[in-house]
Amino acid sequence: MTTEDDATAAGADENQSTDDQTAVAESAPFSLSLGVVIEDTGPCKKHVRITVPRSDIDHIFDEEVGQMVSKAEIPGFRVGHVPRKLVEKRLRSELDDTVKRRLLMDSLEQISDRDDLEPISQPELDIDDLDIPEEGDFEYEFDVEVRPEFDLPDYAGLKIRRPVKETTDADIDAFLERYLSQYGELESCEGGAEANDAVSLSMEFTHNGESLHKVSSATVSVRSALQFSDAELTGFDELMLGASVGDTREADITVSKEAESIELRGETVHAAFNVLEVSRLKLPEMNSDLLNRIAVESEEELRKEIHDMLDRQTVYSQRQAVREQVTEKITEAADWDLPESLVLDQVENALRREILEMQQAGFTTQQIQARQNELRQQAVSSTRMALKEHFVLDKIAIEENIEVTPAEIDAEITMMAMQRGESPRRVRARLLKSGMAENLDAQIRERKAVDVILERAEFEDYEPEQVDESRVSAVPHSVCGMAAEAESDESAETEPEN
Repeated sequence: MTTEDDATAAGADENQSTDDQTAVAESAPFSLSLGVVIEDTGPCKKHVRITVPRSDIDHIFDEEVGQMVSKAEIPGFRVGHVPRKLVEKRLRSELDDTVKRRLLMDSLEQISDRDDLEPISQPELDIDDLDIPEEGDFEYEFDVEVRPEFDLPDYAGLKIRRPVKETTDADIDAFLERYLSQYGELESCEGGAEANDAVSLSMEFTHNGESLHKVSSATVSVRSALQFSDAELTGFDELMLGASVGDTREADITVSKEAESIELRGETVHAAFNVLEVSRLKLPEMNSDLLNRIAVESEEELRKEIHDMLDRQTVYSQRQAVREQVTEKITEAADWDLPESLVLDQVENALRREILEMQQAGFTTQQIQARQNELRQQAVSSTRMALKEHFVLDKIAIEENIEVTPAEIDAEITMMAMQRGESPRRVRARLLKSGMAENLDAQIRERKAVDVILERAEFEDYEPEQVDESRVSAVPHSVCGMAAEAESDESAETEPEN
């Protein structure tokens, strides 16, 4: 090749390189030249003020006009051949709205990436009240709740007290009885109620002589405590012993200090229980029909599944203990708080997450209901702690590059289905309908973060105190009438569990 050929080839390469650079520049997304001011306005709250310069507004406007020109359908003109000025005039309102929404979307995405703004809720922003000015820059501002900022201390080698419990045959026997009660039948019995009998009651709750709430029918077990979503009546068994159909028993109940009904917090409510029926639970026989119904081949296989389930519940208790201690150690090193508005907004979500985790661990419906009522009675403080645990474990998951695979989600759903005697498809559909499907990914991710801590922790094992799970009879009702979702149908009965 001659020197002239070399020069020609070099020139061609240079032109090609320039063309490539131009093509890349043309294909690269347009970036706004934003003016951004971010101020702290409280715990986990930021005030954001954004300025979009006129040149950027004009650029976006020109792009959107070009898009409309290529698609506009106006009588007398072929598509793609409508004069630009006519498009601007005829479609001005639609054009202004499109430009505004694009500017807002692009600017919010850009500051989220550039300024490490990690919102945990939608910005308090009314789009309809915003207008793009005919001249000058576009300015808007909003408040937003963001993730708390804190430094993680070294979580390797944490000294953690760990509850350790060996599953015994007695534990399996007790759980088996509770499990089989779900398939038992209530039989009406004569005479007064005895401990662990089931009583069908109508209930009325009053305060200063005024009726707060009525429950037409609820069937509960006679146990030492009757637990509502906003109160707990101790001595319920003593109150109901000997009660027959037609009897009325009365008691005073103190409303939880964190009940949904703010004006009744800590107040005394009078309860009247009218006995509609007294029943005794007859457990089913352990035969082939029952084994087929619960999808096991033998009692031995059922006892093995119960053993595994109780072991998972022990692991659940260990994880809960670890979460509490990790959160406590983190908050010792970082002085951060959560806004009350965020806590109140997240009460129901935190409750759903706790229920989902208990379902994954294999707890019974009555155990979950009791825990649900306990959480509702301490709604604000328990939610605040749950949110702190979530933020801490989420940050550890990010630090450790923890991800959740579709196979792990499928495995969790299959396990939950087996525990509840349902098909995985039905469990998945219920999770989607209830809005808990999104929580499942977070639950698994946080659990894996806890597992990382457990792998590196130094443990001090102890045997936890035995909890009398037959002490509480929990019902999905409130004494104040602040109806939870489960209370929407007051005629629905609460199945007892012995």
